[in-house]
Amino acid sequence: MTCFANYVSPLGNILLAADDEGLTMLGFAEKKDAVSNGHPILRETGRWLDIYFSGQNPGFTPPLHYLGTPFQMEVWRLLLDIPFGKTTTYGALAKELAKRRGIRRMAAQAVGGAVGRNPIALIVPCHRVIGADGSLTGYGGGLDKKARLLTLEGINFSAFLEERMI
Repeated sequence: MTCFANYVSPLGNILLAADDEGLTMLGFAEKKDAVSNGHPILRETGRWLDIYFSGQNPGFTPPLHYLGTPFQMEVWRLLLDIPFGKTTTYGALAKELAKRRGIRRMAAQAVGGAVGRNPIALIVPCHRVIGADGSLTGYGGGLDKKARLLTLEGINFSAFLEERMI
């Protein structure tokens, strides 16, 4: 059975979903229509979010239950290797995935597609993936939230954003 909860963050409402195996979804949401039943995984995720939004590395990962294709899940597991306060590119992820698979190359676009379908934002840190030129590329929560998340982690993108707006 899937249970839901809301988490009110400094960047807006976050909707959480978990089953008995782990967290299945974490994403920014406009509505606050979920009522928590006190599911232990949702409570642990709330604790993770409290630490994260205080500007600290939580140092643990709540249990996760990925719901996606095998390729997507492989990419999402790679995202977990991106350290707090660091970024990587789609190309670097593609190279690492190719290396792990023992193949010559992997398309960065394919990796980007999987990154974009990540259902467990923040904890599976798709916001830490940027363009090869250092640009803030797409983010389901919006580029403003992506920039604020990276800033929270100590990465300054304000100068880059100002250049893009001109």
